[in-house]
Amino acid sequence: MSRQKALDKDFRISELSSEAGVHIETIRYYHGIGLLPRPDRAHGRIRRYGANDLRRVRFIKRAQALGFSLDEVALLLGFSVGEHCADTKALAEKKLAMVEGKIADLAAIRKALKDLVTKCSKGSRSSGCPIIDALAESLGARA
Repeated sequence: MSRQKALDKDFRISELSSEAGVHIETIRYYHGIGLLPRPDRAHGRIRRYGANDLRRVRFIKRAQALGFSLDEVALLLGFSVGEHCADTKALAEKKLAMVEGKIADLAAIRKALKDLVTKCSKGSRSSGCPIIDALAESLGARA
């Protein structure tokens, strides 16, 4: 469906899930934790979702893809109502610092694994496995 048609349409839950690229259970979960309001049933009929609901679900998924937890997504959604640019920036800076920390940790892990692989390449067959030996040494140092 074209983007404009999607924004002009009312959706059943199955259509909303398809357009947003999530499972129906995800939408129900978002209802349960308060991230997505439940639309009323018009005269006992099927719930219909609108363009704002589609935008909201897509926002939630994009924020999650950037590493924001659902609690942080709830904060961001709260910040989106009114003037909270400074709060939003502070939350994004905190998330960025966390991501940079994880990258540093991964770089350290990468270096340690490269060193182990290099030791393995230089080891002799009679002395055992240098990777196992190095891991066993580090365990012995902690014990």
